[in-house]
Amino acid sequence: MSDGSSFYVTTPIFYVNDVPHIGHAYTEVAADVLARWHRQAGDPTWFLTGTDEHGQKILRTATANGVSPKAWADKLVAEAWQPLLNTIDISNDDFIRTTDARHEVNVQLFLQRLYDAGYIYTGEYEGYYCVGCEEYKQLSDLVDGTGQYEGQLVCAIHSKPVELLKERNYFFKMSEFAGRLLELYKTRPDFVQPESVRNEIVSFVSRGLTDLSISRQTFDWGIKVPWDESHVVYVWFDALLNYATAAGYGYDEEKFARLWPATHIVGKDIARFHAVIWPAMLMAAGLEVPKQVYGHGWLLVGGEKMSKSKLTGIAPEQITDTFGSDAFRYYFMRAINFGQDGSFSWEDLAARYQAELANGFGNLASRVIAMVTRYFEGAIPAAVETAVTEAERSIRATERRVTAAADAAVSRLAIHEAIARIWELVDELNGYITEQEPWKLSKDPANADRLATVLNTAVRGLGTLAVLLSPVVPEAAAKLWVALAGVGTVQEQPIRSAYEWQGGDRVEPLEALFPRIEVEATA
Repeated sequence: MSDGSSFYVTTPIFYVNDVPHIGHAYTEVAADVLARWHRQAGDPTWFLTGTDEHGQKILRTATANGVSPKAWADKLVAEAWQPLLNTIDISNDDFIRTTDARHEVNVQLFLQRLYDAGYIYTGEYEGYYCVGCEEYKQLSDLVDGTGQYEGQLVCAIHSKPVELLKERNYFFKMSEFAGRLLELYKTRPDFVQPESVRNEIVSFVSRGLTDLSISRQTFDWGIKVPWDESHVVYVWFDALLNYATAAGYGYDEEKFARLWPATHIVGKDIARFHAVIWPAMLMAAGLEVPKQVYGHGWLLVGGEKMSKSKLTGIAPEQITDTFGSDAFRYYFMRAINFGQDGSFSWEDLAARYQAELANGFGNLASRVIAMVTRYFEGAIPAAVETAVTEAERSIRATERRVTAAADAAVSRLAIHEAIARIWELVDELNGYITEQEPWKLSKDPANADRLATVLNTAVRGLGTLAVLLSPVVPEAAAKLWVALAGVGTVQEQPIRSAYEWQGGDRVEPLEALFPRIEVEATA
């Protein structure tokens, strides 16, 4: 198993029954920011995402569209899910599909090993099933339907009627692991985060666990149970194993030992699968449980969870086509406390873009580069020791402080906090330029040393910002890095010592990092 120095991060694998919306993109960006940060920190990093392509929901969607499930999955992956990664600038190392041979074969291997070890048996199950969740529901998970569904029980998440199913299936002895799971949560309180999700998981398991139905006979779109091909593997049991099969489980043990365990970034509505079922599966197989399960909050539109079925889904390109991928990434990581629910609005997006990106960061970069070009003909001036004041020492101290604080926040997966700490340097540099007034210093040759020191300090601060913000706004950071004549690429810079960056002796022209945008009112 991994010695702890590696960082293996995953998103959920997303259902291909429809196209992605910004809720999916939010999860992708969060995992990507974490992966980019750890890569720049020098940690061996692996970032996995992908698609979940089996199950009744996808079978029904494909049938409704007059194609086979595999053809439907191929189309959605090629036309929607993989293009999403380019739209929002995702740097994943791998993309797994549950129809990949490496996955299907090793799901069967894992299942066979549990069967041989006595953790699987045959039984009958009757219960309320939500096709949208691909999950049997307890009565406490259901609410009374309204409108066209009045008089029916509906899923509290999807607001669609559940189905009463009775099947003879294979069961996983999950109930045997309740005690071990509770001990895991107790001894490793950071295993499930944030605290609100952890408390919910502990409460759920404390009430006792039932055995889990892990096969289906009523449809055939799925991985065959290896000892009984009249059954297919329950889609969640199949899907959860992607984190292991992509990492080499069953066919590349060296890779698996190097990468595992993983940090799982998921929506809070599926945290229970990842923090209860998944570790129980791994315990049964004698494998290490994940490093962490982090259940982030929902994106809300009009007070409701993002949902295509409720017509609240917004396609990522609706935002990126106007604001760009960097602004998309920055907004969702900055405006929402990671781990809590957050509301999206076009007005807030436009306001933050203008105030924080265009006026705050972008204008700072443009002004500094322009002044170095104007007053020193593009040559980056050296600071003059005798001209250094407390103002410059404060900037340098802030560079070090925010670097350490942002790294500490990332280690807790507090992405919003990391950006807030970095932005303290943006704000201080803007205030510094306003107070020092280099345009006035330039008018008197007697202030030459002071002008050189001020602009050197501003350039140094900008370079630190380019390194620190590269995981969040990679395009803008790369452009700024080139303008500052930074050595190598910005992605290669050690982020934990961002303030020690090295560059050349001249600045290059810099186009506006975040051009002003005229935003039309959005209904």
